[in-house]
Amino acid sequence: MVNVQTEILIRRPSSEVAEFAANPDNAPRWYENIHSAQRLTAGPIDVGSKVAFTARFLGRDLSYTYEFVEYAPGEKLVMRTALGPFPMQTTYTWAEVSGGTRMTLGNTGKPSGFSKFAGLLMAPMIRRATRKDLQKLKSILEAGDAAGPGQA
Repeated sequence: MVNVQTEILIRRPSSEVAEFAANPDNAPRWYENIHSAQRLTAGPIDVGSKVAFTARFLGRDLSYTYEFVEYAPGEKLVMRTALGPFPMQTTYTWAEVSGGTRMTLGNTGKPSGFSKFAGLLMAPMIRRATRKDLQKLKSILEAGDAAGPGQA
């Protein structure tokens, strides 16, 4: 079982942080390993929305689809994939705190087959990667650079 939680303080209003982070069109801007995100369902993001991602992890290109299973705008987003060798759930939470927004990014998954062994090695790698991703998100938002692809 992999269960990794990371958090960061972003000196921007929680509504702004949540809007940017929850928009899958922005994922390639702040996730180092995600190269593309394609919405598979029309309309605004909500429970039931599906997004196909292409990422590079452990030297391999991976394609996977996340389904949004819980969404409270500005508070919480839960995405889950059940396909592939490493089913994963990703949870974002945002909380208004003194000085900005505390964003928490959690990843949980239960690898099977060969990935079960790899899972032991994956938790530290996922933790390191998500810390870098949250730091990049913080840099984009605090620099006022959120406008661009994926923003209205």
